Amino acid sequence: MNTTKSLKEKVAFVQGGSRGIGAAIVKRLVSEGAAVAFTYRSSPDEAQKLVEQMAAAGSNVIAIRADSADPEALSQAIRQTVEHFGKLDILVNNAGVLPWGPLEDITLAEIDLALAVNIRGVIIASQEAVRHMSDGGRIINIGSINADRIPVAGGAVYAMTKASLVGFTKGLARDLGPRGITVNNVQPGPVDTDMNPANGEAASQLTQLMALGRYGKDEEVASFVAYLVGPEAGFITGASLSIDGGFSA
Repeated sequence: MNTTKSLKEKVAFVQGGSRGIGAAIVKRLVSEGAAVAFTYRSSPDEAQKLVEQMAAAGSNVIAIRADSADPEALSQAIRQTVEHFGKLDILVNNAGVLPWGPLEDITLAEIDLALAVNIRGVIIASQEAVRHMSDGGRIINIGSINADRIPVAGGAVYAMTKASLVGFTKGLARDLGPRGITVNNVQPGPVDTDMNPANGEAASQLTQLMALGRYGKDEEVASFVAYLVGPEAGFITGASLSIDGGFSA
């Protein structure tokens, strides 16, 4: 557990934080001293377990049920966070869905959901957050290395949604620069989560594509996020930063 507490007295909102990379980010921000609110949609048991775990360690964490595909629910979750903690300093847009398969087989419902969560949800959360965020705040979008490289078939729609975050990050960095708010896009490669487990069907193929020859860990992504929202990263903005074990090398 970190003892420097570089985020002491900061308040963070993590969209999609009950499991996987999101939960790792919540834990890491808490270890840095932040108070954290996170959303969940379909994992109430995991969300409650995480809240209890953090509370047992003396940390201030709340879970809010909100579907990232529902603009009003997402905006209300951010407002609830501000009402509960009194302010907002950090936004992490982590929620996402993974449409995958031949384009002709992907349904309109799957396309609409991917657009709603992976793109619109990021825009809506950022829009509401900046209404409340302190100057000097931080916004992190969790994208994907698939925005830059798709080495196997089936990822066209997913890659498109994640590539859109590159442009949004650049534009928003310009918009918010005068307020000292930084905006960055973190692009993980294959990371061992329930969405893409290191022992899954595609794992051996993906591992061969990485210079390090292994999947990443959610804690490694979380540590990168913690650095970017911390005081030492104040001159980094508008960037899409890969953490991919050499997947794109």
